[in-house]
Amino acid sequence: MTQIFWLKSIYSIGIVAFEIPSGYFADIWGRKKTLIAGTILTTIGFSFYGFSSHFWEFLIAELTLGIGQSFISGADSAMLYDSLKQDNNEKEYLKYEGRVISVGNFSEAIAGIIGGLLATISLRTPYFGQIIVAAIAIPAALTLSEPQNNSKRKSGLSDIINVLKTSLIVNVKLRNFILFSSLIGAATLSFAWFMQPLFIEIGLPLAFFGVMWTTFNLVVGFSAIGAHRIEKLFSEKQTTGLILIFLCLGFFATGSTLSYVSFGIIFLTYIVRGIATPVLKDYIHNLIDSDVRATVLSLRDMIIRIIFAITGPLWGMIIDHRGLRSGFYISGLFFALTGAVLYYISYFHKTSDNPS
Repeated sequence: MTQIFWLKSIYSIGIVAFEIPSGYFADIWGRKKTLIAGTILTTIGFSFYGFSSHFWEFLIAELTLGIGQSFISGADSAMLYDSLKQDNNEKEYLKYEGRVISVGNFSEAIAGIIGGLLATISLRTPYFGQIIVAAIAIPAALTLSEPQNNSKRKSGLSDIINVLKTSLIVNVKLRNFILFSSLIGAATLSFAWFMQPLFIEIGLPLAFFGVMWTTFNLVVGFSAIGAHRIEKLFSEKQTTGLILIFLCLGFFATGSTLSYVSFGIIFLTYIVRGIATPVLKDYIHNLIDSDVRATVLSLRDMIIRIIFAITGPLWGMIIDHRGLRSGFYISGLFFALTGAVLYYISYFHKTSDNPS
């Protein structure tokens, strides 16, 4: 598990290294060009993975995949939002972002079943299938229509620094929400990577790994579809607080059971995950302008990956040396305490300008 988490950490480092530059490229050069580059790199990464056999080869594959993903993340949501804004439908963003996330999770659900069955033939065959799936994204990106871009930003490093300064220093409300949203993103990412060692711990047959992964992703998909309705029931402060509470409870409750009973808890946690991603992105969209949208979203994704790159290997070592239960407890405690601090700063600290 230490090596597995190290590989995912390297993947995160690849994203971190290119996240801000790729978001900048999307804002200056265009979302479509950036997405095409990302899909090509992702296909190359999976191709390398499919024909590798050693840790260092896997590391190179993960790094390539991380760079490819950095070109996609941020640019995709920015393109969706600006396309809607161009038609004066930006208020519909949360609904469509939820649909995008749900379709992605439904697709991953189907892939979970197929991948689990392919893994019974060979652990290499799922990667061969993944190469084909990744390659399909290239012509898909080529068919996209670039939304109108009236950006007046100047090219250069100074422009990137200025956007980062505004997002993390000048605009206090935006900074606080980027940090809180990033922590939640890192928590959901960590929770997802605890699933494989959980399956092993409870003795789930390998063929059913994909089935359970499918079920979990269906839960995320359906909850993402209804995320825009959930947002209307609560205020921003209430919604973010409930997301933090239920997500952290998911870590503690799953760690306390470690049996097939855990699946019920995981279902509830994945419902929260499906709601959290589109809702938190929507809150950020409401605080930024179109000409910096991809850069700011990439900044959020970069911070998520930084957190995971630091904590991921730690969770792996804890699992290997202290057991899976300790891994759930310690990681849950970390996200609960850190999240509580960021939540307090965002909504209760006297220097915060966030509405309650």
